Amino acid sequence: MSEKQIIYLEDVALGDQFHSAEHALDPAQVIGFAEQFDPQVFHLDAEAAKETFFQGLAASGWHTAAITMKLLVQSIPVGNGLIGAGVEVAWPQPTRPNDVLRVLSTVQQIQPSRSKPDRAIVTMECLTLNQRDEVCQRMIVKTLIMRRPGG
Repeated sequence: MSEKQIIYLEDVALGDQFHSAEHALDPAQVIGFAEQFDPQVFHLDAEAAKETFFQGLAASGWHTAAITMKLLVQSIPVGNGLIGAGVEVAWPQPTRPNDVLRVLSTVQQIQPSRSKPDRAIVTMECLTLNQRDEVCQRMIVKTLIMRRPGG
């Protein structure tokens, strides 16, 4: 990544949007994540999941969140990294095997620090969308973004 691609606080404005690449999710990823981190039947067994609330295999919300984080890091190249300062997360509908996910992030607020002028808290809405543009996850993320060094 070249220096021109890296962004700092001076490069961010209200309404800016960032579009991520895509991540294709297959059943093996859904089950593998669930085996390690969220071992519930609707994440582990496609047949048994048919009799649950989800009526079929669904990815863990935390799996969707982890994929979202990967896509955010790739699509928002902040000079000091994406340093979280808070998050609200909702899963309006399940992420399913064979979904292709992408993230659309929109800057909603920029709140400069009163005591440290080299930084601000930037609030973004991050929508994780599937191939049908349905929202699988909605996050309101507060991120610490620094000014350009020496700027």
